[in-house]
Amino acid sequence: MANGSVQEVLPPSLDSTSSPPPLFDGTTRLYIAYICPYAQRVWITRNYKGLKDKIQLVPINLQNRPAWYKEKVYPTNKVPSLEHNDKVRGESLDLIKYIDSHFEGPPLFPDDPAKREFAEELLSYSDTFNGIVITSFKQDEGKELGEALDHLETALSKFSDGPFFLGQFSLVDIAYAPFIERYQIFLSEVKKYDITEGRPKLATWIEEMDKIEAYKETKWDPQEIVEIYNKRFLA
Repeated sequence: MANGSVQEVLPPSLDSTSSPPPLFDGTTRLYIAYICPYAQRVWITRNYKGLKDKIQLVPINLQNRPAWYKEKVYPTNKVPSLEHNDKVRGESLDLIKYIDSHFEGPPLFPDDPAKREFAEELLSYSDTFNGIVITSFKQDEGKELGEALDHLETALSKFSDGPFFLGQFSLVDIAYAPFIERYQIFLSEVKKYDITEGRPKLATWIEEMDKIEAYKETKWDPQEIVEIYNKRFLA
């Protein structure tokens, strides 16, 4: 793993009063929001591949966005986006693949055809999984939530050469980690529902993820997650 142990000093979020960075000057920039799980995917990838000095973080305040971000950087006005080689790209799953294939550092996508195929299946399922879990926030936990979590438990059983989805740590783990981090906290705190109960492989996966420094550096305050999710889903 290429990420070092030196803690990065995180820059403050830019808002409507902030001036833009010197855009398209050859600097590679990753535009994120610290609280956004989609942006967190790309942030983890950047950290794990040891690219803190190669890809500059530019955090955006989503509640008070600078006008220049939409006008000059990324017209969809969403995060994450990546400014690289005079182009701006978006969509978190595309970006984690792009960074893995276009930058140095330990590879995060396997060569093994069976693992590559399974990886694509799990990446495609991630939006479905997130939709099922978020729907469960607004109602009593039904069988759909349990089935979605059981699907991950089964997926974690497919390869025996490690505790991660493809055995070894990969983009699939990065794709799911920010969301499971939030769901575990919120469901436990608000619904008194333990997502790991009866799912030992998921419990082990969470424990192993928490040992990865590149991920730990991106985790958000649990209480703030609960407050944000309460306002968003239960207000």
